[in-house]
Amino acid sequence: MTAVDDRPMTTGMVKIFEELEPPEGVKMELLRGVIVMMASPDIVHNMIVADVQDQIPRQRWSRLQTQDVDILDEASEPVPDLVVVARDALPDSGRLLPSKLVTMVVEVVSKSSVHQDYVIKRSIYAAGKISAYLILDPIMGHCVLLTKPAGQGEDADYLSQEIIKFGDPVPLERLGLELDTSEFGTFPNARPHRYP
Repeated sequence: MTAVDDRPMTTGMVKIFEELEPPEGVKMELLRGVIVMMASPDIVHNMIVADVQDQIPRQRWSRLQTQDVDILDEASEPVPDLVVVARDALPDSGRLLPSKLVTMVVEVVSKSSVHQDYVIKRSIYAAGKISAYLILDPIMGHCVLLTKPAGQGEDADYLSQEIIKFGDPVPLERLGLELDTSEFGTFPNARPHRYP
């Protein structure tokens, strides 16, 4: 059997992705060679992101929204809901932030992003060796804190998983703080899903 080299395809997809101009109000990401577009998020989603951002001290951490992250050896350029980087590690400029500089990424689950946030991005962020991935799920009313990334490519995963219900504090040891989740809202009438 002959091995197929998919690097030209991957490189081509990255080039196409970088040249696309999404319509206003649309978030666009490249996830393992697949271009994913999503409409603007719900108010519940945005309020959770703002609440998390407000709790992370700006003096020590840069809290970035709509920041493209470069995952080494991946055809992926995810745009997490929030990226946390030590202030002294942040580059002066650039569209892509190397994943090796990222301390934590945060994704708030929407009704259309459940599989992406729990499965695809979990593997992508682990492959990028991002030390903490926090999933905030207003459908299920809980947080999933993933730490200890291991493995490569599609086999990458986090070895540690902690599920904390909304209302309980989330220990973010990498940031040296406890996240207060008591104000996090939930989506009314949302159907529960099967993750994590």
